[in-house]
Amino acid sequence: MTPGIRSVDNSKIWLIVNADDYGYFGSVTRGILDGAREGLITAAGILANSPDLDAHLQQAAAVDSLDCGVHLNLSYGEPLSDPIRRELRPWGGRFPGKFRAAAAVLARRLTLAAVETEWRAQIQRCHDGGVRLWFLNSHEHVHMLPALFGVASRLAAEFAIPHIRLTRPEWDTTRGPPAAVRNLLLGALSLGTALRRQKRPDEPRFLGSGVSGRLTVGYLRVKLPRLETGRVYELMCHPGYFDPAEVRDPALVAYHGWEEELSALRSPTFHDLRRRYDVGLIGYRHLPDPRPSRS
Repeated sequence: MTPGIRSVDNSKIWLIVNADDYGYFGSVTRGILDGAREGLITAAGILANSPDLDAHLQQAAAVDSLDCGVHLNLSYGEPLSDPIRRELRPWGGRFPGKFRAAAAVLARRLTLAAVETEWRAQIQRCHDGGVRLWFLNSHEHVHMLPALFGVASRLAAEFAIPHIRLTRPEWDTTRGPPAAVRNLLLGALSLGTALRRQKRPDEPRFLGSGVSGRLTVGYLRVKLPRLETGRVYELMCHPGYFDPAEVRDPALVAYHGWEEELSALRSPTFHDLRRRYDVGLIGYRHLPDPRPSRS
């Protein structure tokens, strides 16, 4: 077992509160850091192509209780590496959005070699910034494409990163056609990925896909009473602050309820539910290392 990682016991429900999009905007980062300092957020996925990443990494490294990972990106902003930048010329050298990025991978207009070089650069940039990396996941869940999950798995092994998110749909809390479409896609992708990997019984069960971008107190009231004692869960969330001077894209504003999500985590309801159902908040550092032991 890796030093610093211990097994959790089976007497409680264990919850990793994992904030996506660290580094997206300064206001989002500030909200995540405040939630972590308050003991409400235990992990955060870093967008490594953030223009101000060095400052974001310094702030993350100063919060000892926050387990950092890399939020691998193919769908927002500018890449870090030249090979994929050349392949992105049809989109002006920028990432083209999740559906176009996925289609380009499937059509081999974005090659796996270029993606691997880019994701390696994203991980390396976070590693060089002085944060310990505990997990990989991805922006818009693109790593769940089976071929890209293979890329993420190789890079996790290369950088000794113990955990990779396995995103799954969440039908019991899905609301509205966009969320239903997202869950259908996640279901197909998770099935394809699962066929290529061995399932681990101690893998955190995924929560939050049904309310992605709009986590509410109502969701927590429904979900926490259904969790099973002795299980570990990962709650994906997107908390933060909203600064209209920073976030000017109407689509992002419409999708995200950053402050609403942070308020849900801060709410007395969340505190009371955790106490009532004996839910402990942990990070990835508290989980067994899933990698094969080396003699």
